[in-house]
Amino acid sequence: MATAGDVELSVVLPCLDEAETVARCVETAKRALERTGVSGEVVVADNGSRDGSAELAARAGARVVCVPERGYGSALMGGIAASRGHFVVMGDTDASYDFGEIPKFLDALRAGNELVMGCRLPAGGGRVVPGAMPLMHRLFGNPVFTWLGRLMFKAPVHDVYCGLRGFTRGLYERLGLRCTGMEFATEMVIKASLQGARVAEVPITLYPDGRSAHRPHLKTFRDGWRTLSFFLMCSPRWLYLIPGVGLVLGGLAGYAVALPAVHLGNAVFDAHTLLFASLAILTGYQAMMFAVFAKTFATSEGILPPDQSFQRAFRLLNLERGLLAGCAALAAGIALLGATVFRWWEAGFGRLDYASTMRIVVPGVTLAAIGIQTLWSSFFVAILRMRRR
Repeated sequence: MATAGDVELSVVLPCLDEAETVARCVETAKRALERTGVSGEVVVADNGSRDGSAELAARAGARVVCVPERGYGSALMGGIAASRGHFVVMGDTDASYDFGEIPKFLDALRAGNELVMGCRLPAGGGRVVPGAMPLMHRLFGNPVFTWLGRLMFKAPVHDVYCGLRGFTRGLYERLGLRCTGMEFATEMVIKASLQGARVAEVPITLYPDGRSAHRPHLKTFRDGWRTLSFFLMCSPRWLYLIPGVGLVLGGLAGYAVALPAVHLGNAVFDAHTLLFASLAILTGYQAMMFAVFAKTFATSEGILPPDQSFQRAFRLLNLERGLLAGCAALAAGIALLGATVFRWWEAGFGRLDYASTMRIVVPGVTLAAIGIQTLWSSFFVAILRMRRR
């Protein structure tokens, strides 16, 4: 709790050409602070407005901070850095959020939660006023990305996109957020969830955009793709590991039917099936290695928090064991290829039976390739794990 002279709550509002609505948002936020009796401030992070937004915000009682680096995340990071509150509530300045709901967030933060998300959707008790959110966003975009956030990161929220949210300064500093664009909001949810932060949700109402001079900054398909790609970049497991494991298992299933030349009706699984199966195994194994590379780099650089299960796996699969496994696979591959050369020698370097020979050549090439990849990958992971001093 704040002591005399401290600022307990900062309301940070990013702004870019919001002359129609910024003063209204500042005034609503200030009334909420006064009504609650909290020691607070309203900070407007102006991101290069040319329509007088900064002057209007200052006249309405906000402390205006100029943030020259463009981007939603840049504006918020600049505003949060300039704020003084122990708690921070952020929200957009397009009048779509009612800052009179700030006390809900403050109560939840005072109760010990580190991140308090607003929820505009009925799934979390929220309400969307007609015309406030495009139908595609309400029925498809937001629910799908929220479901992905819950699936991939175990995010305990029902509205991952909601821009009205509160958090502690300690959590914000711990998260080390980096995104300068609109991904800033989802980065906060992802990292807070991965770090096991105490997250709560409060229902809010979303109102129609109060601006008419220009279109909303949000672009449906562009920002939807940016969110999806960011989700995948934050989850090497879903981007690389799970598809890779699926490909390897599919390739092994192909080997299981191709090596004995299984017949299913008129279908014969033979040497060509082995080639397809080997392609699946090699690409799947490479994807699994990329998962290790990405996870190692992300945790070493602080992009993602440490993963205990990943660390335990590393203690078992160190450089030396990786090199031994690579040498073993390479030796097995060379042995199979050597056996094929021996057969060729026995045949006087003449023509060999295609089907039977390929059952040795294809696995040999696959094992040799996996062995070489494992050798190089083991050293690359060791390099990635060299931390800066």
